Amino acid sequence: MIMSSCSSSAETRTFSGCGCGEAVAFDGASTAYKRVLGIVIAINLLGFAVVGIGSWMANSASLAANTLDFAADAATYALSLWAIGRSVEVRSNAALIKGASLGAMAIGILAFAIWRAITAAEPDGGAISGMGLFGAAANLVAAALLVRYRDGDANVRSVWLCTRNDLIQCLAVAATGVAVAVAHSRWPDLIVGGLLAGVFLKSSWQIISQAQRERRAAQVGTAPREYITHSIQPRGRV
Repeated sequence: MIMSSCSSSAETRTFSGCGCGEAVAFDGASTAYKRVLGIVIAINLLGFAVVGIGSWMANSASLAANTLDFAADAATYALSLWAIGRSVEVRSNAALIKGASLGAMAIGILAFAIWRAITAAEPDGGAISGMGLFGAAANLVAAALLVRYRDGDANVRSVWLCTRNDLIQCLAVAATGVAVAVAHSRWPDLIVGGLLAGVFLKSSWQIISQAQRERRAAQVGTAPREYITHSIQPRGRV
């Protein structure tokens, strides 16, 4: 899930389409990255199970968003793992699917928050904070594993950005629980649920935009401009 560009420190590969020795972003084709991605998928499945139970018990819109996020991440990271080593078109199409699913999830979260605003009672602030901190710990471990691969093509980069944004999201959920408990109101939970939906929509748009640029560039045989690094030599592969 995307908020901003990352610093230029990715592993790079020589782009063979132009024959000019330019370097393009890492595409995930390494044993080490695949192993890390498998671990991150397992972390997200665990987070989905634990936070899902907490969301049901706490009756919380922000935790519901968190639960759906863990589920969507596990599914889309599995798609990323499958796409590694395939053509640019296949990898960009995988990123398009991830972006579209993220947008659909955002709309669902927003609809749930509106429904909760109309019908629901105050959620359990303590449970929200506890589950938010659990989710933050899970995403912190995942982010530590992925930080080395924080740049790359749309397929690789979306994994890092989703994990980084998920960490921020979980900290926001934990703070929301405190606000609910102090204010004795459901509105902090509903507001944060709506804000998270907005963040997911922005991330969806950015993932889809990057994937479309990469697909168009592959069709004409050039590298996307934002990934060409004339002054940085390839660092080798893991």
